[in-house]
Amino acid sequence: MSGSTQSFLKKYWLLLVFVVLKMVAQYLVVNPVYELQRDEYLYLDQANHLAMGYASVPPLTSWISLIIQALGNGIFWVRFFPALSGAATMVMVWLTINELGGTIRAQVLAGCALLFSALLRLNILFQPNSFDILAWTTIFYFLIKYIHTLQNRWLFWFAVAVGVGFLNKYNVVFLVAGLLPAMVISSYRKLFVNRYFYYAIALALLIILPNLIWQVQHNYPVVHHMKELNDHILANGDRKAFLFTQLLFFIGSDPVILAAFVAFAVYKPFRQYRIIGCTYLFTMLIFTWLRAKDYYAFGLYPVLLAFGPVYIERICATGWKRYIVPALVALNLILFFPLVQAVFPVLAPGDIEKKGEKFKALGLLRWEDGKDHPIPEDFADMLGWKEMADKTLAVYKQLPDSEKTRTLVLTDNYGEAGAINYFNRGQMPPGAPG
Repeated sequence: MSGSTQSFLKKYWLLLVFVVLKMVAQYLVVNPVYELQRDEYLYLDQANHLAMGYASVPPLTSWISLIIQALGNGIFWVRFFPALSGAATMVMVWLTINELGGTIRAQVLAGCALLFSALLRLNILFQPNSFDILAWTTIFYFLIKYIHTLQNRWLFWFAVAVGVGFLNKYNVVFLVAGLLPAMVISSYRKLFVNRYFYYAIALALLIILPNLIWQVQHNYPVVHHMKELNDHILANGDRKAFLFTQLLFFIGSDPVILAAFVAFAVYKPFRQYRIIGCTYLFTMLIFTWLRAKDYYAFGLYPVLLAFGPVYIERICATGWKRYIVPALVALNLILFFPLVQAVFPVLAPGDIEKKGEKFKALGLLRWEDGKDHPIPEDFADMLGWKEMADKTLAVYKQLPDSEKTRTLVLTDNYGEAGAINYFNRGQMPPGAPG
């Protein structure tokens, strides 16, 4: 083993432990009885229809789908990549703590906060959301690097992170929209007269240009999608519920997140980073006004889970206060583990029905139709796809060869179309999910 490898392992061995725990945990919290979720079949099928954009999302997820397809398209790999995004988010928070001068105690507190949280639930699914959170965390990291060093090269890395984040999910636009007014009211408004800031903007625009061209060529489908989303989903959103759900994402680590805001307000070494706290507030105002889905704001929290632990470890370094950090870790575990069976698909449907009253009491059996059902809607969306695809294939095989080329399979939604393509690839002519 080379000296550089030994040095790396000595410095980052605990981070590697957390990364391994994260990757393993992502598979343990899904009972094998569950298949992929409805939306995943759509994103996987995009590998068969590569383009620089789609009706609802930019192209990056389709590129990852192509890699998954090259690896065999198995469920292991489908779940691997969102898990990898979650692990990479943990790495970026770890590096942010290094940048802030935090020690191993802060990193352990942040690592546990990320590992035992709703991030574990979100990283189950192959959707743009996992990479979106990683992109936001990386954007904040490069912003912190610039604030710390005032070196213009970090503006370009910031721009790359914004550009790649945009190619993954348009949601990053709201982060930028929250950052701009935060810049205006901070000392960093001087960036508006820094020519390198505009070079960085040009770099970000260059990265996203292929998708912008695609939008123009297809008459701006994102505008139509956003209108449909607003008319049928966001318009019915509950602002109070949106804000309340923010407290649940990291329910065991809310004191740590609160500590980050206290630090921005009163801790002198963190005054230069107040722009991050202001970005959180402005972005949350935008999301609240738009009645956004609660998870749209998830990417705002990992960076706070870097500042909070560093502040706590510094003010709790001596005397009895040394026990506050392990107490916060214990609190996170105490509040997290009782929720595992309810939040994660670890129980088979039959076992959920046996405990139906407990699930009903938590409101987990209520679907979008306003009625209670035997199992949670998210879990139900992970069942029955292979059976449906097998039955479709069986009927298709019974058709005379002369009719197969003229047969059209009609489905109710992109989940059904995507699942048929996923399970019956090579056995039926491929279709296009709507």
